[in-house]
Amino acid sequence: MNPNSKIYVAGHRGLVGSAIIKALQAKGYKNLVFKTHAELDLTNQEAVASFFEQEKPEYVFLAAAKVGGIVANNTYRADFIYANLMIQNNVIHQSFVHGIKKLLFLGSTCIYPKNALQPMKEDYLLTDILEYTNEPYAIAKIAGIKMCESYNIQYGTNFISVMPTNLYGPNDNFDLEKSHVLPALIRKMHLAKLLSEGKESKVLQDLHLSDIEEAKTFLSKFGVDGNSVEIWGSGRPMREFLWSEDMAEACVFIMENRNFSDTYSPENKEIRNTHINIGTGEDISIKDLAFLIKDIIGFEGELIFNESKPDGTMKKLTDVSKLHGMGWKHSVELEEGIKRIYKWYVGQ
Repeated sequence: MNPNSKIYVAGHRGLVGSAIIKALQAKGYKNLVFKTHAELDLTNQEAVASFFEQEKPEYVFLAAAKVGGIVANNTYRADFIYANLMIQNNVIHQSFVHGIKKLLFLGSTCIYPKNALQPMKEDYLLTDILEYTNEPYAIAKIAGIKMCESYNIQYGTNFISVMPTNLYGPNDNFDLEKSHVLPALIRKMHLAKLLSEGKESKVLQDLHLSDIEEAKTFLSKFGVDGNSVEIWGSGRPMREFLWSEDMAEACVFIMENRNFSDTYSPENKEIRNTHINIGTGEDISIKDLAFLIKDIIGFEGELIFNESKPDGTMKKLTDVSKLHGMGWKHSVELEEGIKRIYKWYVGQ
């Protein structure tokens, strides 16, 4: 890629896409193309074909996806598999039709088996059953990997798949019902601290409510008050977290410096598992994460771990030796990242 290359970032408003846009702009890329969902429905085959014909991008970052937490994934199973398959099929196929120089497809480490060995190597893909609650989403992402591989093998395209670990950063989802664990803990402890300090107007501002009793009742549903914050589970599960802007830099690094041929050994008779894990290769218990966030925010109340609630998978750690071997390693450690995202959140 060069500064004038025409680059299409699909899903530019999300946590992943917005970080990629920022990383590209920081490196001097000026000719960026992106469309909102209202402007371009990526599940519409005809609309996507017309977009590629009109815009003629040279490079594509495919970060668009229908995403959600455990409840959403398990409830709207048909929606998740349909939307994600359609988005992928349309963008990847039109990238082939229009001779895109290189495409980067972003998935998720939920593609790995529920009981995968730890840390999870790329070769563990399809070696056992998936986690049931997000199986449709995971299958769609696996199909995306195989679609990229298949087009590369048959047509000589240069489509690369990357699978980031748990991400956090600017433009994250802080919804108390739907967010992932790290942003949820940040918001809960921030609100609990405000309550403990008697800053009721700021609580109302955060929740977009006008009555403090209504706000307290709402927060009680999530185990939040001025004295304590409830956290689901024992706190023992281990999780890996990657700063979203580090992830974006990894994606740009791969697009600038690596090709599909770099993702597998030339001696392999069968080309498979060419995707690349993006992560830190380091994890932390939910309990230690919670106390770290508590210290950074300055909440002085109690953390209550509700062991009647499910823990989920006990350990999900990526093996990032493939990525390290390509010459990239993360730079933002977890404590620094939490400080940054908390500063970003309170500044909104």
